[in-house]
Amino acid sequence: MTEYTFANPEFFWGLLVIPLLVAWHIFSRKKQVAHVLNPSVKAFTKSGSLPKWQPILVVLRMVAIALILVALARPQTQDVSTQTKTNKGIDIVMAIDVSSSMLARDLKPNRLSALKKVAADFISKRTSDRIGLVVYAGESYTKTPITSDKALVVDVLGKINFDGVINDGTAIGMGLATAVNRLRDSKAKSKVIILLTDGVNNTGFVDPKTAAGLASSFGIKTYTIGLGSNGTAPAPAALRPDGTFIYQLKKVEIDEELLKSIAAETGGSYYRATDNKKLEAIYEEINKLERTEVEEIRYTKYHEKFRVFVFWAMAALLLEWILRHTLFKSAMT
Repeated sequence: MTEYTFANPEFFWGLLVIPLLVAWHIFSRKKQVAHVLNPSVKAFTKSGSLPKWQPILVVLRMVAIALILVALARPQTQDVSTQTKTNKGIDIVMAIDVSSSMLARDLKPNRLSALKKVAADFISKRTSDRIGLVVYAGESYTKTPITSDKALVVDVLGKINFDGVINDGTAIGMGLATAVNRLRDSKAKSKVIILLTDGVNNTGFVDPKTAAGLASSFGIKTYTIGLGSNGTAPAPAALRPDGTFIYQLKKVEIDEELLKSIAAETGGSYYRATDNKKLEAIYEEINKLERTEVEEIRYTKYHEKFRVFVFWAMAALLLEWILRHTLFKSAMT
């Protein structure tokens, strides 16, 4: 019975009547025996041992009553299926600084590699959202438009490197403006930019404050992250003839006031990541702040199982009737 549920379990209270019926039958049977007027035992001799089996008729009737009560309780089995429905999708663009300073080694193994690892984990958790990637240094461009294909975004993210394709520098305004351009026509109920940089705005033809104003006008919330330890860090200073970098200790300079003002104007927050653990904590906090509302709809299909109990109840009653009018007929007279 463990796999069954019952639509009308109150009918089980009727099972309490069965012991009363059994007691009534025993009492009435004894009363009948006490009033036997036939002084002869001839009839009992002919019937052999059948009278001692007569209680089976009572058992069959009690079983039938019990089965009918179970049927009235409507035993059922259930098939449960679930469907998730996204009520509030979020479109997110991650604007990533890919200037040469992102190769600084104050984060392990360097800032860019640490970011890619944490960002990939963040993307994998945004199962119901669309995500796009923008990279910027001296210029900016879109690596992937906003898409629900998380595998594609993670793959493209993993291939981001400082490769000299775009001019070096830190054009924060252009990176933010490009991200805004990707989101301005979005129909999502919530639009978010996560802008990360490890420097100060020193190039580009779009002022960061102008780009922040555009983001605000389109209802795009911007979270800004300053990446880099306090003090100095080993960073690329020059190129060797073979193309590898020469590292020197350089002062970490992040325009925190600018990043704070961008976040404040757009309704976001500013964070400072000075090491790998803090960077992970920042993305985890953003993940918690920007939650997608997902509704789980449960569908339950009920399968009625009372018919089998009715069948066995009828079978028990039929067997009782047959026995009463055949095998036990002489004993009942």
